[in-house]
Amino acid sequence: MKNKQRNELAVCGMAAVKKLEKKHNDKIQRLYFTEKTAPLFGGLCKTLAKNKKPYNQVKDEKELEKLAGTVHHQGVVAMIDFPELTQIDSDIIQSWIENKEDAVLLDHIGNANNFGAIVRSAVFFGIKNIIIPMDEGQTFITTSSYRVAEGGMEYVNIYTVANPEKLLGALKGKMCKVGTSLKAKKDVSRIRKTSGDKPVLIILGNEEKGISREVEKLCDELVIIPFSGMAEGFKEPLVESLNVAQAASVIFYEIMK
Repeated sequence: MKNKQRNELAVCGMAAVKKLEKKHNDKIQRLYFTEKTAPLFGGLCKTLAKNKKPYNQVKDEKELEKLAGTVHHQGVVAMIDFPELTQIDSDIIQSWIENKEDAVLLDHIGNANNFGAIVRSAVFFGIKNIIIPMDEGQTFITTSSYRVAEGGMEYVNIYTVANPEKLLGALKGKMCKVGTSLKAKKDVSRIRKTSGDKPVLIILGNEEKGISREVEKLCDELVIIPFSGMAEGFKEPLVESLNVAQAASVIFYEIMK
């Protein structure tokens, strides 16, 4: 939940706050916890006290619900300055190419929980660069996405882009741009074989519409995750598709493999 007056974001959930403490405790401006979880944050409280930042044990969990905007706080809420995201530029892209770093472009993922789950999977499979469009159709970093990422937000670089189509055009010949589609002929397991020495940019589309037609035209490859019955000639899966976060995990695994 965003505190608009202070321009802060509530980070809640045990894994999210513990990873925040481990990697970026300097981001924490205030900390709130219950009597039950207090013993787990003694060291952090000492650090906050040293830096003259407040922390408080609440008497009623409803105080945490109010701060976080959710009942899924797991007994702790840390308030951080609202993240300022870096706009992608040519220098960043060049560093990816030189270091052969893969990246993910989210083409209007609208659900914050899906965003968080994608971040968690990306970290698990070693992908640390994520790009999101700067418009209302794309979810941004929220309390929910932070919690669902289970600490993954501390290990990824999240960039913004004003015009995804322009970005994809600029990446021509530099990265292998791969989108998913039920119309695709190529199996997702062939991504690495087709990318050659180039790093891969995976494009994940909106939960309902998939990747946009404009973005699809700019992909170097379209791939499909094989579904049951495909070998027997089924035209489509029994359910419409995988959830985008589930699909992301399959794709990231294939890239790592």
